[in-house]
Amino acid sequence: MKRFSFDGPFDLSLTVSCGQAFRWREEDGYWSAPVNGSVWTIRQEGDTLFYDGCSEEELIHYFALDLDLDEILSSIDTDPLIHKAITACRGLRICRQPPFECLISYICASCSNIPMIAKRIELLSETFGKQAGGKRFAFPTADVLAEHGMDEIRCCKTGYRDKFIHEASVYAAENPHWIERLSAMPYPDAGCELMKLSGIGPKVADCVLLFGFAKYEALPVDVWIERIFRTQYFDGNNGKKLPYNTTAEFGRKHFGEFAGYAQEYLYAEREILSKRGE
Repeated sequence: MKRFSFDGPFDLSLTVSCGQAFRWREEDGYWSAPVNGSVWTIRQEGDTLFYDGCSEEELIHYFALDLDLDEILSSIDTDPLIHKAITACRGLRICRQPPFECLISYICASCSNIPMIAKRIELLSETFGKQAGGKRFAFPTADVLAEHGMDEIRCCKTGYRDKFIHEASVYAAENPHWIERLSAMPYPDAGCELMKLSGIGPKVADCVLLFGFAKYEALPVDVWIERIFRTQYFDGNNGKKLPYNTTAEFGRKHFGEFAGYAQEYLYAEREILSKRGE
């Protein structure tokens, strides 16, 4: 296996298991997933990664090892609550996922749980993707998914999401430069563009922009983040749920340009580490 020594904090296990990506599996200390058409296998020992299936450049890009994480965490360390999360989860990095796979994955994620999301993604890959290595399959391209009807997509346990997946695939196939175009847009404009597609609301758009386009001001608000913000920053809001935009806009003002990192750390500290008993 190849090896890469990195500077700055990085926790491989927490990064791939915190709910931002859905295809990573752990066995005997190695994490593996199909990424960009091949199966990556990675193990961490201290500040060294032992890896196979990708280049060093791909490894650095995917795990954002070119970013100064200490500087990012310092910028969002604005109150005792986030300070606690940073202390507990230091080393968690937001991955730069392939944008089309990220888009379809978060359409699959609407009104669902992580095991079911992962199941849908695996079925889509096994049904429409090419073999990537061993028993793992690459995520299908937009062109391939666009060629297949909603009935075939629904066989992958996508339910009512079949039409949304198909429409998004057609959009990506017919607009080959959509990734470059959204990447160049300011965050609000990119979100508006994504929400023109059926089945994509503010939360799915924010997830895609954060995890697929590295727009770190995107702050996805799920039930857990809304609850954390309501109880910790809005004094309970008289028991009333906060509107999505109220929560997200407060987060952006409170945490700044890396608000998406704050969201991920707060989620991981409350929902991931607490379940592990850490």
